[in-house]
Amino acid sequence: DLLDLPMPSDDRARAVAERLRADPADARTLAAWGRAVGAGERTLMRAFTAGTGLTFHQWRTRARILAALPRLTEGVAVAAVAPTVGYATASAFGAAFRRVLGTTPSAYLGSGHPSARQ
Repeated sequence: DLLDLPMPSDDRARAVAERLRADPADARTLAAWGRAVGAGERTLMRAFTAGTGLTFHQWRTRARILAALPRLTEGVAVAAVAPTVGYATASAFGAAFRRVLGTTPSAYLGSGHPSARQ
């Protein structure tokens, strides 16, 4: 399920994942996260892939989109939601949304998808 966000089993990767779920706009690189949790960048990269089936970047993008959905369903404009989940522009957010869910935010919200009515 595209709306599922698996958590890594590795303690260090899980710590990163939990912090990103709390603050999806945090733009730290994987190397910076590694320094924060005491792991190398490559170790974290492998831990995310092994524990979630997603690369770190795929996981973070999905986490950001999932964090945005409740606000979008409340009718908050994409341009207002985008920076709260780590995107500089509405178009960058729209592109990421399309990569994850295969459609634009407005089309998704108008589709009647169950998660669009949370």
